[in-house]
Amino acid sequence: MKKLDIIIVILAVVLCAVLLVLNFSGGVLETGNWGLSFQVEGQPPAGPVSPSELQKFDGYYLGNPEEKTIYLTFDSGYENGCTAQILDVLKKHKVPATFFLVGNYIEQNADLVRRMVDEGHIVGNHTMHHPDMSKLSDFDAFSKELNDLAALYKETTGQEIQKFYRPPQGIYSQENLEMAQKLGYKTIFWSLAYADWDNNKQPSHDFAMEKLTSRIHNGAIVLLHSTSKTNAEILDEILTKWEEMGYKFGTLNDLTSKSPAPAV
Repeated sequence: MKKLDIIIVILAVVLCAVLLVLNFSGGVLETGNWGLSFQVEGQPPAGPVSPSELQKFDGYYLGNPEEKTIYLTFDSGYENGCTAQILDVLKKHKVPATFFLVGNYIEQNADLVRRMVDEGHIVGNHTMHHPDMSKLSDFDAFSKELNDLAALYKETTGQEIQKFYRPPQGIYSQENLEMAQKLGYKTIFWSLAYADWDNNKQPSHDFAMEKLTSRIHNGAIVLLHSTSKTNAEILDEILTKWEEMGYKFGTLNDLTSKSPAPAV
């Protein structure tokens, strides 16, 4: 075999090895749906991208797994009559949360948005129209979704939006991560969620409590939907349970101001 052929074979083998490492150890994918693999009860799950790789793009799905801290977030695509109750419970427990809002939510529920802000919660950017952002390869189109929402938020509250972004449906691409970073946003995924979004198939009390207690873990970024009647009904109980388990609650500002979390 010629020397050049040997070099080509070696390079091909190396390339295959690199691709395998990326696929199985959490390398950033070009396009993907955010998903989790819970391998050990009570321990952080593995994501499709490792925490250390994600943080290169100012992205997060997990806090420090050495700290018993929970970062509570809600996705709010529309109002379903549950948010006031959720805010009441958060106030009772003195728990901070982040509400990722879309444009129509702010337009139709200005008083609730202002209440979120007045009670010390963060409002994050869930885009103006909730599209599949991975299909927006044009920077101007991508930035318009975030900028229009930010402008509406300022018009409604008089404040600049804090630059935390959650991709609709958890669909992302590396290009999107880079564009959000360019706009100054930190992209926030999650390390714990459950099937709570379908109003016609709401989980039972027992199912919800089991999922949210058995899978809670240090540094968890929890995603709940504020449209869920089950979430509104169990929130007082689940916050009490987590507190009894020794967890405290942090903000996304706390999360992103700390040193990078160890890789999982």
